[in-house]
Amino acid sequence: MKNLPLGMYTFKNIIETDCLYIDKTEEIFKLLNNDNQSKYFFLSRPRRFGKSLLISTLQEIFLGKKELFKDLWIYDKIEFKKYPVIRIDFNGMVYARGTQAFIESLDSKIQWFAEQYKIELKTKDYKTSFK
Repeated sequence: MKNLPLGMYTFKNIIETDCLYIDKTEEIFKLLNNDNQSKYFFLSRPRRFGKSLLISTLQEIFLGKKELFKDLWIYDKIEFKKYPVIRIDFNGMVYARGTQAFIESLDSKIQWFAEQYKIELKTKDYKTSFK
């Protein structure tokens, strides 16, 4: 019997430690291949309902980590291409010290991603910086 992934929030960690994972990759496949061609999705769930795990799973798919999915439904259904992934975890952001502190915290994250992917940000207007 597999262990429960108590306190684990990343797909990679759950798979690599052989913990119990309920395979929802067929639903992820449907989301990725939606027929109505939606550009945006709003996923609203209560706390502790797997939002972070879903995002972590999508991240591993888009990083092309096919080997992590070898025992799962999606393994032979998609081409695991590698894409740059920008995942901003708002749990680590500064909220309590006001709007300016939050903006500085977000700015720091964006600067980090720019360095990781060797992106030159020509402006602090992030709406146009990543085009």
